[in-house]
Amino acid sequence: MVKLNIQTAELALREASESNPGAWADHSRFVAEACKNIASHCKDLSSEQAYIFGLLHDIGRYAGVSSERHLIDGYRYCMERGWEKAAQICISHAFMIQDIATSIGEFDVSDQDYLFMKEFVANAVYDDYDRLVQLCDALAMPTGFCLLEKRFVDVTIRYGVHTATIDRWKKILEIKEQFENQIGCSIYSLLPGIVENSFR
Repeated sequence: MVKLNIQTAELALREASESNPGAWADHSRFVAEACKNIASHCKDLSSEQAYIFGLLHDIGRYAGVSSERHLIDGYRYCMERGWEKAAQICISHAFMIQDIATSIGEFDVSDQDYLFMKEFVANAVYDDYDRLVQLCDALAMPTGFCLLEKRFVDVTIRYGVHTATIDRWKKILEIKEQFENQIGCSIYSLLPGIVENSFR
């Protein structure tokens, strides 16, 4: 068992990005920063833990270019090291709605792995760390923080429109509202370089 802290998480991401270089690693770093910034204003969350979970959410991409396989690859990577919560988030970050049918990716996994993931998603108990990573995954491009709507468009251009696309957007907006109620301000005020649109 490897002790999970900022140093081991950063080392893991660095080694993973060397194994499979790509924009995903920079995206993960911005997700981690967003998680840390928001968690630091939540009384029941550790900004350090939030940063670590954000950093590792896509760690399964170490194994190469894949679609939904990176979720279970990340789960196994973390479980092998005894990082159970990080392992859960490797899968849960893609399922803000707890139904595997809401996936927008391709299940490039075995039938056995698909069934495992289906059961895992349906039965996982989400907490604010799961929800925070789900939110921050939609606040970060590889080049920096962004409005949710920009990330929604980015993902939809790459993955196409799915029957669950609108419901996924609605769920992320609902999570955003939950966190803003907790922290008493706009999440965008905690993300450097972002200017929120005003409709008032």
